[in-house]
Amino acid sequence: MKITFVLPTLSLSGGIRVVSIFAERLKKRGHEVFVISVPPSKPSLIQQAKSLVGGRGWIPTPQQQPSFFDNLSVEPKIINRYRPIKNQDLPDADVIVATWWETAEWVAKLSPSKGAKAYFLQHYEVFDYLPKARVEATWNLPLHKITIAQWLVDIAHKRYGDHQVSLVPPTVDTKQFYASPREKQSIPTVGMYYSQAYWKGSDIALKAFSLAAEKIPNLRLIAFGMEEPSPELPLPPNSEYVIQPDQDKLKDYYSKCDAWLFPSRCEGFGLPIIEAMACRTPVIGTPVGAAPEFLSGGTGILVKPEDPEAMAKAIEFICGLPNPDWQGMSEAAYAKAIVYTWDDATERFEGALKAAMSKSTQKERATAKLQPRIQVQW
Repeated sequence: MKITFVLPTLSLSGGIRVVSIFAERLKKRGHEVFVISVPPSKPSLIQQAKSLVGGRGWIPTPQQQPSFFDNLSVEPKIINRYRPIKNQDLPDADVIVATWWETAEWVAKLSPSKGAKAYFLQHYEVFDYLPKARVEATWNLPLHKITIAQWLVDIAHKRYGDHQVSLVPPTVDTKQFYASPREKQSIPTVGMYYSQAYWKGSDIALKAFSLAAEKIPNLRLIAFGMEEPSPELPLPPNSEYVIQPDQDKLKDYYSKCDAWLFPSRCEGFGLPIIEAMACRTPVIGTPVGAAPEFLSGGTGILVKPEDPEAMAKAIEFICGLPNPDWQGMSEAAYAKAIVYTWDDATERFEGALKAAMSKSTQKERATAKLQPRIQVQW
């Protein structure tokens, strides 16, 4: 197949990472893969004027950031400025995949020669900082939906009446995320991803840690994130914190923990869940994203949303387990994380792209049947 992915600005986000993995693996399977993206948007003259009048100075031009496509065999084409992707930017293809609500608007307007149209949805992007009506409208566009979690499939069914959605969950690279069987830490230790974004729930995890530390005086915290800790959201004293860690070292942070905290208020999937589990670390998480599907059967603990007290009790429980019981939970987490591979996921993604092509062909045939037939008499 000739496959085109249309991406927003490249970054080190989890969504870009998943697309990069599928693009690379599809190419290795012999498909012709083309990836196109847009650079960061520049501030408008009105925004610059408001900034100057407000005494904030000239807004610097944003620079292209590192991304998960760096050093891959699939090299993205980045157009000259932030604008909609158009027909002339793209080769003809068998299938074209939108990967973000705005790219879905662009893809819907492209010529059929650019491929059957698909929409890879990794979240329900109806956020306060986005134009909600436009985001919701993209779910009704005539694009074949491919999504990563059952809760997103359910939204497509119940809210938009789409019963032909392809479910393609991501998974974890066990060459990157792994750990040998081990015992509990000599000093009780939990870990978390630190973010000031409200929906990531770092405030919940930090409150839970402080409550648990009252019962476990030597409790230790390991965290990593993409930003400096904020005075409004400080880390506990003596925490181990790493900013923008080397991707190859993430396994070291996961595997130094007795439990990993997943406190998100909202999540498309939640890759840290399976990354920690692949490193034999049980997860304590809220029931968002894929957490309900993974944190069952003794692999971790689900806690109520917005409930740091419940998360603190779960920390106390796991850190208080006898070593053989903790090892049993650790091995159960590991076994569940590795049962579904990236080969499995890529095969499903291929099937989803073929479904998009089949749906497009059926639509063309149906349209052709509706065309009036003109009889010419000689």
